Amino acid sequence: MFPIKKVQILLGFVWCLTSFLTQAQSNKLRAANSEFDKMSYAQAVRNYESFLGNGRHEKEQLKEALTKLAFSYRKLQDSKNAERVYRDLFNNFDASLDSDQILYYAQALANNGKYRESQKMYSRYGEQQKEDLRGRKFTVAYMDNATFYKDSSLYDVDFVYPLNTRYSDFSPMFYENGLVFVSARNEGSGIKRVFNQNETPFLDLFLFSDTMSLRKETHKTFETIQASLGSSGKSAKPNKTQENDSFDDIEEPEIDEFSKSINSKYHEGPVTFFKDYKKIVFTRNNYNKGKAKKSEKGINMLKLFIATKKGNKWTDIKELPFNSNEYSTGHPALSPDNRKMYFVSDMPGGFGGTDIYVVDYREGNWGAPINLGREVNTEGNEMFPFVDEIGNFYFASDGHAGLGGLDLFYLEFRNGVPFGEVENLGAPINSTKDDFGFITDGNRSRGYFSSNRRKGYADDNIYAFTKGCNALNILVYDSQTNLPLANTELRMVKNGVNKQGYITNSLGEASLCLESGADFEFKAFKEGYDVGTITYGTMSQSLSKQQHLKIYLEPARRPLVKGRIVSEVDQMPIAGATVTLENERDGSVAMVITGVDGRYAFQPDRDGRYSVSAVKDNYATNTENIGKIKNSKKNYSVERNFGMIGEGDIFRLDNIYYDLDKSEIRADAKKELESKVIPVLKKYPDLQIELRSHTDSRASEEYNQRLSAARARSVADYLVSRGISSDRLVASGYGESELVNECDDSAKCEENAHQANRRTEFKILAVKEYLGARK
Repeated sequence: MFPIKKVQILLGFVWCLTSFLTQAQSNKLRAANSEFDKMSYAQAVRNYESFLGNGRHEKEQLKEALTKLAFSYRKLQDSKNAERVYRDLFNNFDASLDSDQILYYAQALANNGKYRESQKMYSRYGEQQKEDLRGRKFTVAYMDNATFYKDSSLYDVDFVYPLNTRYSDFSPMFYENGLVFVSARNEGSGIKRVFNQNETPFLDLFLFSDTMSLRKETHKTFETIQASLGSSGKSAKPNKTQENDSFDDIEEPEIDEFSKSINSKYHEGPVTFFKDYKKIVFTRNNYNKGKAKKSEKGINMLKLFIATKKGNKWTDIKELPFNSNEYSTGHPALSPDNRKMYFVSDMPGGFGGTDIYVVDYREGNWGAPINLGREVNTEGNEMFPFVDEIGNFYFASDGHAGLGGLDLFYLEFRNGVPFGEVENLGAPINSTKDDFGFITDGNRSRGYFSSNRRKGYADDNIYAFTKGCNALNILVYDSQTNLPLANTELRMVKNGVNKQGYITNSLGEASLCLESGADFEFKAFKEGYDVGTITYGTMSQSLSKQQHLKIYLEPARRPLVKGRIVSEVDQMPIAGATVTLENERDGSVAMVITGVDGRYAFQPDRDGRYSVSAVKDNYATNTENIGKIKNSKKNYSVERNFGMIGEGDIFRLDNIYYDLDKSEIRADAKKELESKVIPVLKKYPDLQIELRSHTDSRASEEYNQRLSAARARSVADYLVSRGISSDRLVASGYGESELVNECDDSAKCEENAHQANRRTEFKILAVKEYLGARK
């Protein structure tokens, strides 16, 4: 037997050791919690894993550690480890966990493609949070995932090797002939700072100047990889969308930093450009002019900034007025006419984590942000909006039903207002991981997007996509002779909107590409024939093979009214204009919305006097008189192309000249005003314009400013003398501040180059819906 004293000493030693180990474990947990509170999630993960990997734990400490570790993996976008830890958490504490943990577990399971398990968790979440629509939407969506794969065979997705590195690369945006994108790479000479939250470098903007070479470069890199791997008998084409570690050995491309004046020591993020590429709106941490600011909680939020390009430099960086130190704004996207900007914010009053807002932009002034509402925003996160050249709206969301993480969605807009329902773009553009930063052309035939599908955490990469074809052949015949009709115009119409136009070949045939899940109307127009119409639907599933439709055209009994709607300022077609054909005798109307080519066509079925009107938001409504149309055996058509004037349009007046150092307009200038400006102002009596006078750079800035202001006033005075109200006119002198070339004080230029800067313009400031005088 041990002596009592020795037993007491041994027990005391065990107690001290246990107390020491318990204290050490508590210290580890406190250290982990400290990093978690600072949002240093990468270090928090290491500390929590160390705490959990040593010894037994008190129940409350175990629950706290598992809860915060799982959340840290979630913030680091490491879904595999997040699922592992959430599974442990639910195995130990299922009954006491709140609805947030159920939601996070459901999302992690979906991120890993475990939809059945995810569905059960979403169902539980929906039972607890009945007002949050995510529970019901995802539960229903995961009953049958087939809808997410209906167009999977249509798209070819490529990993864009020339743009991607071992760091994060994402959110491309079209810029001139290239792409500007966000990257954590370090192309500079200094040491790049590291973001504490995930221990990755801060983000900057970079430029790849020639998108035409991207596919060539990607193909070359495929060959390089194949050669380096040797001939193994495996597929010659590398796996482009899944994890493949051999890609990490590819030499990183050298790509230029976009702008040293915009890139800072903090994050720069997604950007958008005005259509002339002279202005940029970009995302950045709350940092400007060498000063960083934080919220009351000590967080450096994101803000939106605007900058102007002068020469080759971006200057005059300014905050947008609706920024705040207390919430973030970012991810800008401009509408095609630069009159609306969409952006993302977690400002108070939203529906969820981050919502998408829209704000008007007029004459350099920003309006008040408006939430896009329930059509777009959910209880989750809506991010990365993009608007293509015809107004189609795309965004990323984890709140609308999808394959997991952020999915990409499409929503049709009409006159800046959501129309219809949100559509998931489906696989292979969407995956179980985060898919975002989508840009494309108006037909969604090709474009780029970002995804972390290869490895997940800290592995955002840029992908290119091209759209294949659900092939449909339409054959057009003469109903009397059954002979094919060549050179017939075919128009595809969806939801009342003119889409692509086609012309039949010598066999009377045209090949089309259709998206799945939609109904279409096809119209055939040919001189001497009545319009032929046929409908076709792809609602049930994608086309499995090439289909054929036949349209038989009857000899014309009614005339055809057709034409194209264009912009008055540059004669480019206007998409999204509502064109109405009205019979003035009985008031009957027909309507169509123009597509990318701006074309419209009608075949009136009643006699009468007709007019055609074109209406679009922020454009002056134009009405053209067609005249009398009646049933006739004579085959004929009426073609009427006409223009629209929009807010912000700038018209150059080519023959406004002044005598040297004089501001009085000459007789030849009056002819230009009589032929171009006065007719427009009389046709649209509510139109307001700015008269803009410019000089070249010779003489002093002060003198040029005074001279240009006097010249603009002289034009306004002349228009007033011709009966135009002064309330409709703003006279502005710009001096030498807006040169159209490089002929500033430091340059030596020929006289014709200086002459290009001495110009007078008029700009449309405001329009009202007005039916122009019928001719």
